[in-house]
Amino acid sequence: MRIGTRGSALALAQSELVRGALPGTPGDHTLRVIKTTGDLHPQASLARIGGKGIFTKEIEDALLAGEIDLAVHSLKDLPTETPAGLAMGAFLKREDARDALVSRSGASLDTLPARAVVGTSSLRRRSQVLARRPDLIVQEMRGNLPTRLARLDEGRFDAVIVAAAGLRRLHLFDRVTELLDEAIMLPAPGQGILAVEIRRDDRATAAAVRALEDPDARAEGDAERALLAGLDGGCLVPVGARARVEGDAIELIAFVGHPDGRPHIRRGASGRAASATDVGIALAAAMLESGAREILNEVRSDERFP
Repeated sequence: MRIGTRGSALALAQSELVRGALPGTPGDHTLRVIKTTGDLHPQASLARIGGKGIFTKEIEDALLAGEIDLAVHSLKDLPTETPAGLAMGAFLKREDARDALVSRSGASLDTLPARAVVGTSSLRRRSQVLARRPDLIVQEMRGNLPTRLARLDEGRFDAVIVAAAGLRRLHLFDRVTELLDEAIMLPAPGQGILAVEIRRDDRATAAAVRALEDPDARAEGDAERALLAGLDGGCLVPVGARARVEGDAIELIAFVGHPDGRPHIRRGASGRAASATDVGIALAAAMLESGAREILNEVRSDERFP
């Protein structure tokens, strides 16, 4: 099978995980690197170059055109609306969903000195950092994971915040200074989950990827994405979420905050794992009624966050 992927070191590592898990031998399947809008503009503000789908659209177009048989995505990068004709064939077992702080001095988030410069391109991370430490300076940082670490090492930042899953998959976990507790920083919806996208009418590929499916990852991903959709959000909106399946039940915790750290809202909901989507929808509605609507409207109208 032909596997569509971005060309970054992390995307290739993730696609190799999928290639190795597919039926047959890895040599039976080929990787096809496809450049996305986000890849073609590595230094531009994510919000300024297109918002939703900037890391996925070109890959999905190739899938719809029959140029590839399946696509591998970080679930957190996928818009909540799947294009007509495509389907999520499998959600792989979730890797560590937390964010990680990497600092040059070895300081943790709470022990960084006042006015230390923290790099991240995520409004979600910015919001939660400043909610915890309003005395820090958060600056935008684009680039793939090795590039971000290199900029840290060059002294451009005192610390960076990145996904722990990416560090693990690139065998860079020894760089972690602190794994950020979810009580301090909730991850992006879908963070740590790899999604395999296929054509809806491709029964052969659907059968091949079925063995990669992890039911808990599916339920958690569905709850978090339903919450995000209910908030009318995307990967650029300051929304954090973490669902956990325990037996037949699922618990979902979510955060919505202004990128300046205030105001912010954090709430939770629970229900049956089989109704994970309904749990996400209900929590989104409750948060909108509790002030999330006003926060998100303010963010969308703020010229600093186009």
